[in-house]
Amino acid sequence: MVKRIVIVGAGPSGVLLAHYLLRRNEQYNVEIYERRSDPQTVPFSSARTIPLSLNQRGMTALSKVEGILAAVKAVSLESTGSLIHQKKGKTQFLPRKKPILILDRMRLVVTLLKMLTQQYNSDRLKIHFDHQCKQVDFEAKTVTFENTAVNPTGEVTVDYDLLIGADGARSRVREQFLSTNQFELEKKYFPSAYKPIFLPAESATSLKAGYLHTWRGTDGIFATLVHDIDGLISGIVNFPRENNPILNFSTKEQVWQFFREYLPEIAELLPESEVEAFLYRPISTILTIRCNRYHDGDSVLLIGDAAHATSPSLGQGCNASLEDVAFFDQLLDEYPNDIAEALKQFTLRRKPDAHALVELSDYTFPLSSKLLFLELFIRLRTAQFMHQLFPRYFSPSLSQLLSETTIPYSEILNFHKGWISRVKQANEKFLERQS
Repeated sequence: MVKRIVIVGAGPSGVLLAHYLLRRNEQYNVEIYERRSDPQTVPFSSARTIPLSLNQRGMTALSKVEGILAAVKAVSLESTGSLIHQKKGKTQFLPRKKPILILDRMRLVVTLLKMLTQQYNSDRLKIHFDHQCKQVDFEAKTVTFENTAVNPTGEVTVDYDLLIGADGARSRVREQFLSTNQFELEKKYFPSAYKPIFLPAESATSLKAGYLHTWRGTDGIFATLVHDIDGLISGIVNFPRENNPILNFSTKEQVWQFFREYLPEIAELLPESEVEAFLYRPISTILTIRCNRYHDGDSVLLIGDAAHATSPSLGQGCNASLEDVAFFDQLLDEYPNDIAEALKQFTLRRKPDAHALVELSDYTFPLSSKLLFLELFIRLRTAQFMHQLFPRYFSPSLSQLLSETTIPYSEILNFHKGWISRVKQANEKFLERQS
């Protein structure tokens, strides 16, 4: 019997899941509903978002569908290491044994969408943009969407055999879980907020391509910049969510002064057009999510940020979301005639790693202490060096385990629980001083 799958959210995990499901002969028909407009119709200069880093976890998930990884690599730039920019122009280099891929999130989504629509026709695949999820009824197995592309807006209600909530940290599908029995949800705002930053290629010829560039200011302010395949440079500037130093900026001179004080190297690269754009760009907050389960009965599943949103500090959010898709696909192979058991096992087996990832993302990097921050990189370099010399006796560094392996997050947390505990205590003290 053909099952009707409704996926809410056309982000990387939602679209990749459609690829996985549709390749299963003609077992499933898939409908995707996305509240935003079709990114394929928006010029990149207007739609570019934030850079993503795809490591072994994400690339492994992409590689399981023929042609996808090659297509993503074609719109990505390889990064072979990180450059930590310090005072007076000094840098510290952290090499990568296995390169990661850097690309704008929008490029990833467009690549996945193009391949999906080229391979499957409307008999088995329907994609609806500008459709915002308004109401979910688990008992009736229906979802109601508001079509924001028409005037006046209209509503459409669809039924499903399996509903996938891939609609992000502020998931509307997850909200309906709150009305079910014994569902527990922890929502926390990460101490840092951020604004994206974009530089033209000619403004940053001094920054080497192929590296992740980071700067650490004082008072919890730091920035990350990477090159894109087209030569442009993008990244994010992080600052404390509480006592936000840029909250009340109203002039370009205040922006200039902020960068000159906290991130002087970046200040030298900023064109006036980006200073003005940065001034009016909205501040983004980071919501982290932990749930006690990701499924409801035999017909609803949460994946990606809807299930386990994390801070972007480790660059693992998208990778973990793509890994969810491959993980669920394995369960469908394991329980081909029992979707209820496959959903149940997704919660049981994925939750320890999802919760561990939130912990690792929150507490791998200290918020302030220079000694701890320097110690972290000394630990990373030492671990890399010792593992290279004596791989049988020394495990890879924390960063290598996260980005160069597919070892479960729960195991990585267990390996490094001493460091995570130290950083957690240091961060709590930092936040107390800030309040």
